[in-house]
Amino acid sequence: MGSILVSGGTGFIGSHTCAVLLNEGYSLIAADNFSNSSPKVLDALRRLTGRDFRFYEADVTNAGCVEKIFAENDIDGVIHFAAHKAVGESVANPLKYYSNNINASIVLARACCEHGVRKFVFSSSATVYGFGNPPFAEDMPPVFAANPYGMTKVICERILTDTANANKDFSVILLRYFNPVGAHESGMIGEMPGGVPNNLMPYITQVAKGKLKELRIFGDDYDTPDGTCIRDYIHVMDLAEGHTAALKNAPEGVSVYNLGTGRGTSVLELVRAFEAANGIKIPYTIVGRRAGDIAVSYASADKAQKFLGWKAKRTINDMCRDAWNFEKNYGE
Repeated sequence: MGSILVSGGTGFIGSHTCAVLLNEGYSLIAADNFSNSSPKVLDALRRLTGRDFRFYEADVTNAGCVEKIFAENDIDGVIHFAAHKAVGESVANPLKYYSNNINASIVLARACCEHGVRKFVFSSSATVYGFGNPPFAEDMPPVFAANPYGMTKVICERILTDTANANKDFSVILLRYFNPVGAHESGMIGEMPGGVPNNLMPYITQVAKGKLKELRIFGDDYDTPDGTCIRDYIHVMDLAEGHTAALKNAPEGVSVYNLGTGRGTSVLELVRAFEAANGIKIPYTIVGRRAGDIAVSYASADKAQKFLGWKAKRTINDMCRDAWNFEKNYGE
């Protein structure tokens, strides 16, 4: 099946994608610096899949570290996850985001070109659509994104597109994610944010476990039915399976696919779904809007189904059940 390098391989989406790759027979090389993950994920992946793999504790903004990985392995493709990802933090500390996220993409793309690695799958984001009108479709061009995190994705998409246009043997697949939640159904891997979570679902699960007192909902005065933001929540395992579909089916050159469900769910609707799925009441308080948030974001997901043969199949109930299953059994 080939050897795939996964940067950010112990992170939330990266670890689930590693599990899918291993189960589908790929040889895996994973790299991470544990800035937002735990070494425990490595053992969990081996136990979960019954397979071993190579791992490098490395910062992929470091060209020397990346060169070592490429020199020591026969790599057929790269899936690049490693990036800072918190919208609010990116507004407060934009230089951290521009420096890390853009440099990592440049270093990895350069290594691919120098070592003849032909496939590069990039972890992009629906934030590239900015304040446009949903459903967001792939033929809507990236715009001036709503926050520095989103702008790093816009810039990296352009860098990778230009690189592919200049190197005809270098194919780039841009996967624009919406809002990944949930965990592996085994409960062995899931989302493990350091400190207070920036994302909604791990915040909910930590409140459910009693680690946090209550959920803070950022704004209830948006132009939505219940006043809270609407997002396209997608199960992380559906998202992970979208990456192997991209590796197998994406054409040469540059291709762009949304990975979402095509359905929007509000923050309050997700809270109620979690309560119903798990029989746990989630106390919450409404606070002011968070910088960089938009009111509504959900995908047009038809293109991925048509060209990749991929479609999200897990439900909001599955997402809530699996996220809680991981938190109550393995969450720290």
